[in-house]
Amino acid sequence: MRFLDALLGRTRPVKSRLEPLFALSTAYVTLHVNVGLETTGRAGICFRPLSSTRFEDAERELRQLVEIGARATETRFEFAQDDYGFRWIVLQDPDLEDLVAAMHMVSLTLQEHGFGEQLLAAVFKFHLGDRPVYWIYNYKRGAFYPLVPGPGERQRDNAQELRLRSLLERELPMEKDLERWYPLWGIPL
Repeated sequence: MRFLDALLGRTRPVKSRLEPLFALSTAYVTLHVNVGLETTGRAGICFRPLSSTRFEDAERELRQLVEIGARATETRFEFAQDDYGFRWIVLQDPDLEDLVAAMHMVSLTLQEHGFGEQLLAAVFKFHLGDRPVYWIYNYKRGAFYPLVPGPGERQRDNAQELRLRSLLERELPMEKDLERWYPLWGIPL
C-alpha cells in the first residue's frame, strides 16, 4: 500500500506522539531551580475540530472524562475557541503533574476515537518574573519548544527562547528545527 501511495502522491497523516509529554513533569525541577520559571497552573490542548457527528460524540465523551478526571485531581477545565477557529481545552491545576496527566488523558481519548490527527499542540504556561513563558508540545513531532513573547505585539524574545533550549535540551525532547517553532498567538490561557 505504501508503494501505491507513493506512486499516486498521497501521504499518510502523521500519528500523534503522546508519551513524551511526561518529560515535562521531570524537567520541572530544572525549569524551576535553574531557570526560575514558575508554573501558572494553566495548560491547554489545541485541536482542529471536525464537523461530524462522530467528532461531536467524541467531544461529548471527552467532556465527561475531563469532568470525572477533574473531580479526582481537582483540576478545573473549560472549552474555548481561538481567533483562528481551533478548539482548546483549558485546564487549571496548581500541580504540574496533574496538568500533564490530564493533558495525556485528553490526548489519548481523542486518539482512541480516531482523532489523533486533529491534535495540534499542548501548551503549558509559566512565568519568569512578570513575563509569560509557554512550553509548546508539538504532537506530530513529539517535541517541545519554548515561546517567550517579546515586548511588542506578536513579537518574540528569540534570545530567551534559545537560552531555554540550551538549558533544557538534555531533559526535554526539543524540536531541533527552529523553523518549526511556530508562535501560537492568542492562546486562551
